[in-house]
Amino acid sequence: MKPSLFVTTLICSLSLAACGEKSAPPPAVPVVQVVAVAQRDVPIYMEWIGSLDGNVNAVIRPQVTGYLIKQNYREGDLVKQGQPLFEIDPRTFEAAVEEAKGLRAQQLARFETTGANLARIKPLAAVNAVSQKDLDDATGAHLSAKAQLEAAEASLKTAKLNLGFTKITSPVTGIAGIAKAQIGDLLSPSMTTELTTVSVVDPIKVYFNISEREYLKVANASLAAGTKTGQVPLELFLVDGSLYPHQGKVAVLNRQVDTTTGTFKVAALFPNPDNLLRPGQYGKVRATMSVDKGALLVPQRAVTEMQGKYLVAVVGADNKVDIRPVTVGERVGTEWVISKGLQPGEQVIAEGTQKVRPGVTVTPKPFTAEAAAANPAKPDEKPAAPAPAAKE
Repeated sequence: MKPSLFVTTLICSLSLAACGEKSAPPPAVPVVQVVAVAQRDVPIYMEWIGSLDGNVNAVIRPQVTGYLIKQNYREGDLVKQGQPLFEIDPRTFEAAVEEAKGLRAQQLARFETTGANLARIKPLAAVNAVSQKDLDDATGAHLSAKAQLEAAEASLKTAKLNLGFTKITSPVTGIAGIAKAQIGDLLSPSMTTELTTVSVVDPIKVYFNISEREYLKVANASLAAGTKTGQVPLELFLVDGSLYPHQGKVAVLNRQVDTTTGTFKVAALFPNPDNLLRPGQYGKVRATMSVDKGALLVPQRAVTEMQGKYLVAVVGADNKVDIRPVTVGERVGTEWVISKGLQPGEQVIAEGTQKVRPGVTVTPKPFTAEAAAANPAKPDEKPAAPAPAAKE
C-alpha cells in the first residue's frame, strides 16, 4: 500500500505542475490610439495679449468756477462733437458781460470825443492858431483813448468767453463716460478730478508689446512681402474666444525698446463701426507671418520631450513600435509642425505612449478627441525607455 500511495501522490503532483504551466496567460498586447501624420499648408502666426483704449481720450474739465446746474447727456452714450455735456450757473458771467459792455461803451465814447478834438486841432495847428503842445496833448489823448477802448474790447471778449465756458461741450465724437460730479457741486479749473472722459472708439486702439526677436520677424516678413514694417494684417480675438470680424493694422511702433521689459510698445487700430469694443477690454492680437507649404502635423500630445530631444512613437505596418527622434517647428493650435523625422500618412501614437517600448507589438485604434479629453496628456509623461539589446 505504501509504494502505491507514493506513486499516486507523485503522479498527482506532476499533473498539477503540468496544469499550472498550461494555465499561465500570455502577456497582453498594449492597446494604443494612433493618428496619421497630416500634410497641409499651415499659416504661421504670432500672438500677443493686447489692451484696448480709445483712439482719442478727451478729458473734460471745467474752465471757470461755478456751480453745476445741469447734465445734458446720458452716461455711456455716443455724443457728437460740440454737444453740450454740462452747464454751470451762468448768472455771474452774464453780469460780467454786461459790465464789460458798459465799460467798452464808455471807452468808445471817450475815443470818439478825443478823435473829434484831434480833428479840430490839426487844421489850427497847421496855421499856428494853436501851439504844438495842444496838438501833442490832443494826439496823446486820442491814442490813450484808443488803447483803453482796445482793452475794454478784450475784457468784453474774455467775459463772453467765460460765459461760453459755462456750457461744457464735447470736443470729439465718442463715448462719454460716467460723470464724476453731481448737480450742485462747485466746479473750478483747479479740481483734481475730471468731470468725465469722452473716448473716440471708431477706430479703437489696441496696445500690445512685442519682443526684439518678434520685431525682427515682423520686419523681415514685411520686407519679404515688399511692404512697410508693421503693415502685416492683424486679427483680434475677444475674451470669449470669438474672432473680431474686422482686421486691423499697426498704427504706432514706439521709437525704442523699453529697457525694463526688453519689448517694443505697439499700437494697432481696428475699425469699430458698431462701438462693440470699448476701452479697458482685453484681447489676443494675431498676425499671419507666413504660410508653411505642405507642412507635416501631428497632435502635440503625440510629441514627448526627453532631455532636450523630441520623440514620437511610430506604429509600422506590422503593428510594431518605433521610437523616433524628430525635429519640431511651430505649434499650430493643438498640433505641432514636424520639420524632420516623419513621412506623410505614417501612424503615430497619440494616446498610450507610456505603454510601449521599441519593437513592441501593439493593437492600434483610431485616436478620438473624446478619449484625449478624458485622459489629458501629463507634462511629465514620457515614452518607455528602449529595451536593452540582447547579448549574443
